[in-house]
Amino acid sequence: MQVFNLALFLCEAVIYFTVMTVFLHFRRQLGLGVFLAALGVMHFMETYLAAVFYIELPFGTVSPGSSVFFAGKLMMILLLYLKEDAAIVRQPIYGLFLGNLVTVGVAQLLQLHNVVALPAGRAADMGFLNEMGWLMVWGTALLYLDAIGIILLYERLGRLLRRHVVLRFALSGAALLTFDQIGFYAALAVLFDAPFSVFLGGWLAKLLAVAVYALLFAAYLKIEQIPRLARSPGEITDIFNRLTFRERYQALLARSGVDGLTGVLDRSRLEADAPKLIRDCLDRGRELSVVMIDADHFKEVNDLFGHLKGDEVLKEMAARLQAGLRAGDHLFRFGGEEFVLLLPDTGHERALTLAERLREEICRSVMRPDGQRVTVSIGVASAPEDGRALDALLGCADERLYGAKKNGRDGVHGRFGRLVSSGAGTGS
Repeated sequence: MQVFNLALFLCEAVIYFTVMTVFLHFRRQLGLGVFLAALGVMHFMETYLAAVFYIELPFGTVSPGSSVFFAGKLMMILLLYLKEDAAIVRQPIYGLFLGNLVTVGVAQLLQLHNVVALPAGRAADMGFLNEMGWLMVWGTALLYLDAIGIILLYERLGRLLRRHVVLRFALSGAALLTFDQIGFYAALAVLFDAPFSVFLGGWLAKLLAVAVYALLFAAYLKIEQIPRLARSPGEITDIFNRLTFRERYQALLARSGVDGLTGVLDRSRLEADAPKLIRDCLDRGRELSVVMIDADHFKEVNDLFGHLKGDEVLKEMAARLQAGLRAGDHLFRFGGEEFVLLLPDTGHERALTLAERLREEICRSVMRPDGQRVTVSIGVASAPEDGRALDALLGCADERLYGAKKNGRDGVHGRFGRLVSSGAGTGS
């Protein structure tokens, strides 16, 4: 029976991670709200199961709610951070925390009612609902700390394990879920008198779940490198697109001003859209950043392998850049092997962090026909400090990109010079 339970446990972990990763991967077509809503819907179930549903595994007493679903949610939050940024990550955490506080308040209010007995004799267990509400509040408070900790630890491990993304993913999850197990077990012991075997079994199960999630994360990274899957196609056609004229009209507008080779927006769209975006951000007192990206030694690719092969490299590079953007960011092909990112509501430091992440991703996943890695040089400028108009920001970003080229290529330059990164000067 324990072996059968273990097999089901592993299947649940695989199904959860696979489904949630699909939602996240297609966030640009479906909308990020689908992924965030799925996280929220699972929150009550995982907390309920952690309170009352336990199974026996070879290494102890375990709740799938805590070990599979809560652990999976934390790893999904780290993956969301890798795909978007910390500003997006905080949204589901705050939403869950506030929603749980409302649950506690409503449970208190409901207990004031004079309840009518049902014919079947079943009655609502308001005491249990109240306990569940506080348990969810405590779990979400832990999740808030877990999310901050796992992101900070992942970034800190990057100094030692920069090129070992999967290992960083696994170590960060194992460390923070150990912390979480201590905190969550304390609440279970107080509210439900849970025995110590629940702590030990749950901790080992969470470590097993992290190992499974890390393997699935590695597989996901491999699948993402398939160009057909990495590119973000237009809109997923569903009933709303078929029935709504506005959706079709917006899709038609989106296809205008698209670069024919790479499928991203072209320079004409940059010149048409950017001034208004800059103006809107500055009027709201928000920052905006411009990132200019140029492939290193790209002429050599065309000279050695021909322009058709060079075009394939450019298309793959554009696909990787597009896949690495956050909701609301804009990618343009500026000309040749140069691309421009427009990042609304993004200050200089956050833009540098995103630029460095994209630099790493290009170096890791885009190859020349001879197997050498493609590297990029990047310049970053931000409004209003570096200018309040498109031309000024592009000029500043271009100047810093040139500084990255002079400083050995394969690097990011911002307002204060070169952002320290591995692989500097290895431009291929």
